[in-house]
Amino acid sequence: MNISIVGSGYVGLVTGIGFAELGNNVIFVDIDKNKLAYINSGKPPIFEPGLEELMQKNKGRYYGTENYTEAILNSRVTFICVGTPSNRDGSINLDYIISASKKIGKALKVKDGFHVVVVKSTVTPGTTEEVVKPILEDLSGKKALIDFGLAMNPEFLREGSAVKDFFNPDRIVIGVKDDRSKKIMDEIYSKFSCPKLFVDIKTAEMIKYAANAFLATKISFANEIGNICKRLGIDVYEVFKGVGLDHRINPSFFRAGIGFGGSCFPKDIRALIAKARELGEDPKILKAVLDVNEEQPLRLIQLLKKHIPDLKGKKIGVLGLAFKPNTDDVRESRAIPIVKKLIEEGAKVIAYDPIAIDNFKRLFPQIEYASKADEVLDADAILIVTEWEEFEKLDYTGKIVIDGRRIEKARREAEIYEGICW
Repeated sequence: MNISIVGSGYVGLVTGIGFAELGNNVIFVDIDKNKLAYINSGKPPIFEPGLEELMQKNKGRYYGTENYTEAILNSRVTFICVGTPSNRDGSINLDYIISASKKIGKALKVKDGFHVVVVKSTVTPGTTEEVVKPILEDLSGKKALIDFGLAMNPEFLREGSAVKDFFNPDRIVIGVKDDRSKKIMDEIYSKFSCPKLFVDIKTAEMIKYAANAFLATKISFANEIGNICKRLGIDVYEVFKGVGLDHRINPSFFRAGIGFGGSCFPKDIRALIAKARELGEDPKILKAVLDVNEEQPLRLIQLLKKHIPDLKGKKIGVLGLAFKPNTDDVRESRAIPIVKKLIEEGAKVIAYDPIAIDNFKRLFPQIEYASKADEVLDADAILIVTEWEEFEKLDYTGKIVIDGRRIEKARREAEIYEGICW
C-alpha cells in the first residue's frame, strides 16, 4: 500500500520506516528541510536503536518531501504524526495538528478517489472529530466518512525501543466510524497478530491518555512508597518484588527513582488535567502524580547535602542527561531540575551522557561536559540520573554516590552511597 506520513519525529519516522519494512511504499512529509535531507540520504535525524539499519535496508521504498499534494496524490492513507506540545496552562497545543490538517484538506480537494486520514498524534478526546474533521471538510469541499475516510490510531512506542515496539505491539487500537476506513486500516495492520481493538474515534483518543496516565501513576506511586521506605531503612525494590508477584498487579513500571520525563508522560498528563478541568472535573490523582514527579529529582540534592552541606564551589558530577537510556531526548529529563538546582547552589557541574550531550548543551551551555564517563568520577560527589548500561562498568571505589536509578555496582563499591528510595 502507498502511505504518507506527516511529521518525521520519533513516531512518524519509526512508523513510516516500519511500514516500509512490511512492504509498503512510504512518503514522509515535513517542513524541516534538514530532516528531509537526512531521510533522503537514508539516515535518521534522531537517535533510535535499529532505525538506521532499517532505513538503509529499505532504501527505495520511502522518500521525504515538503509537498503535501504530491504525497497525498501518491498515497492511499495519510498518518498525521506531528507534535502536540503543551501550552503554558498545560493544555494541548494543536497548532501543528491544525496546520497539517489545512494542508491535507487542500490536497484532498484535488484528489480523486477515497483517501483515509489517520490521526496518530496524541490528541485529547474530541480533537479528531471536532478540530481535524471540520478543517479537512472545509478545505477539501468533501464530506468525511463519505468522500474521504477518517481514523484515529494512537501510538504506543517507547523511545529507546520504538522499532521493537512497532513490530511487537501489545495491541493495536483503531478508532473509526465508517466501514471503508475500517477495512483499509485492517489491511494496513494485517501482518500483525496482536489483538486489534476497533472502537469509536473519541474512545481511541482516550485509550492513549488513560494508558500513559496509569503508567505514570505507577511510577509516582512507587516513588511515594519508596520515599517512605527510605525513612524506614527498607529497600523499596524488595517491596515491589513482593507486590508484583500478585497476579492482579503487573510488576512493570514499579521503578522507584527520580521520576519520569520525556515527551509523553508529563505533557499528556497535563493535557488530560486541563481537559478534565474544562469539563468541570477535578482530577485529584492525576495532579498528585505530577506533584510527586516534580518533587522527586530534588530529593537527590537533599541526600547530597547530607554529606556535603555547602555545595558552593564543589565539583559535582552528573551521570546521565537523557530522560531515559537509549535515546538522546532530553525533553523533561530529570537532569534538568537537578542541574538547575546545583547551579543555584553554586556547585561546579561536570556532566556526561553517551549521546545526549549536544541536546543538553542547548539548555545548559555554562556547565562542563565530559567526553568520557570516567572523567566525572573525579568530582567531589557523583549523581546518577540516567541508568545507562555503561555506568554499571565504572569504578566507584572511594566515591560519594547519590543514586537516582539504582546502579548496583555503585551501590557495592562507593565509599558513601545513598539510593534515593532504598
